Amino acid sequence: MIFEDLKPSVTAILSAPETSVNDKLTGVCEILQSSLPAYDWVGFYFANEAERTLHLKAFAGEPTDHTVIPFGKGICGQVAESNANFVVPDVKAQDNYIACSIYVKAEIVIPLFKDGKNIGQIDIDSHTPDPFTKADEHFLEWVNEKVAEIL
Repeated sequence: MIFEDLKPSVTAILSAPETSVNDKLTGVCEILQSSLPAYDWVGFYFANEAERTLHLKAFAGEPTDHTVIPFGKGICGQVAESNANFVVPDVKAQDNYIACSIYVKAEIVIPLFKDGKNIGQIDIDSHTPDPFTKADEHFLEWVNEKVAEIL
């Protein structure tokens, strides 16, 4: 399976010595976006608890205007409050959705926990309708666990 094949590469990126955390995060985004056909945009947002906002730290794909997202707004903002995975098979069916591109059909957002606290998330946009499965969720949870180890 492709997810198992990607784990050594993700681990290598995150354990690279003398590479900044931001470059490691960007490397993870790039390998996921280039290796998984349904992953058209991949990004990491991190929480600013005082401001109740999420801030884009690293991504791969088309640039986005959504570099700061308030808690509660859009799929990412909802995950910041719910602390739960959010898989959206059809973004048009969501009332509280922030459109990043007219091409996005589906989205998956997985919270990133450090010491039991939701500090951010990985966000994936897809131009393919309903592409995400439980295997995607489990793999992205694993990615976030590995990311948390370097933070």
